[in-house]
Amino acid sequence: MENTSTESLCVKLYDTVNSMNILAINGGTPIRETLLPYAKPSVSDADRIAVEEVLKTDWLTTGPRVAEFEKAFAAFTNAKEAVAVNSGTAALHAAYFAGGITKGDEVIVPTMTFAATANAAAFLGATPVFADSDPDTLLIDPKSVESRITEKTKAIVAVDYAGQPCDYDALRSIADAHGLTLIADACHAVDAQYKGERVGSIADFSTFSFHPVKPLATGEGGMITTNDSDAAMRMRSFRNHGINSDHKQRHDERSWYYEMRDLGYNYRMPDINCALGISQLKSVPAWTKRRQQIAAKYDEAFAKLDAITPLAIGSDRTHAYHLYVIQCKGMERKEVFAALHAENIGVNVHYIPVHLHPWYQSNFKTQKGLCPIAEAAYEKMLSLPMFAAMTDRDIDDVIAAVQKVAAHFAA
Repeated sequence: MENTSTESLCVKLYDTVNSMNILAINGGTPIRETLLPYAKPSVSDADRIAVEEVLKTDWLTTGPRVAEFEKAFAAFTNAKEAVAVNSGTAALHAAYFAGGITKGDEVIVPTMTFAATANAAAFLGATPVFADSDPDTLLIDPKSVESRITEKTKAIVAVDYAGQPCDYDALRSIADAHGLTLIADACHAVDAQYKGERVGSIADFSTFSFHPVKPLATGEGGMITTNDSDAAMRMRSFRNHGINSDHKQRHDERSWYYEMRDLGYNYRMPDINCALGISQLKSVPAWTKRRQQIAAKYDEAFAKLDAITPLAIGSDRTHAYHLYVIQCKGMERKEVFAALHAENIGVNVHYIPVHLHPWYQSNFKTQKGLCPIAEAAYEKMLSLPMFAAMTDRDIDDVIAAVQKVAAHFAA
């Protein structure tokens, strides 16, 4: 009886271990019982209190929290001015407008980015010209940028992909040589640094996003930083229909009169969101440190896997790790994506190269082959879970799942 019981237990243990080694997508036991998302906002009690305080006031929008958030963010990025808007896309649109981009201009943008980087140029009647990526970092390649400059080029847009700053020395040199505006799409890179300078104070304009998946989340929201006070004034008007004063200014001046001087948009950021941003900004350095710790654990684990290659990091910059991107070698990304999701690891893909989207192919005649390095990287890339609230167990689960899936496809 005792032997039968022991044998039964051994069989169960064998079946359990064997099931853990079989991919969940093939009927095995998943690494996790519930899905771990690739990103998740952190909202504290202090954040909730900050929002509740605004709800007790008469200023739900266009009120004092807007200027307060702008001042705090400008100080955080070491910029002279910060202009709050209601999304990262609005930030790009306002920055391009203030940079003088208009119909007939060309704007060089990386294809490895979210569509908004290029869309904002199209909003103004300009033509987005797509530059290829550096193969190791997937940041915009300065050589590709220089090869695409024409007499119509008005600006260069550098996307700090995944949270790593671009090669700003090289891009600034190119911009200055050709009299171009340098714009940083820093929507991934709040708290990142390039050669000791915080992103937000390096380019002529820097744009940020506060979408819930970003390190600083206000629900929706964005910011532009610049050292040009006149440009900041234009952007504040642009976010308010092109009108030269907002409601609070007229309230404080006891005036009703205003003038619309440009064709602007309703890109105002409510005080509710700004209050959340002010509160969240205090936690950003600690969150960045945690993201860097997570990345270090990933780096150590994946250094032993031939099938997984993380992106390279420049020695002269500090990565903010909005994303942790890997490239799969010898494996079909589609199969790896499905297998990891079955293990309840919520991987994602960032991004489909913008020039491959149907709208750009139809309207700007872009086609496959325009940016071969970015196109090849897209076929192999995955973004692993990366957010400050991840526990050590979460990190271990991601590593175990990647190792399990890589081992299966290597067999």
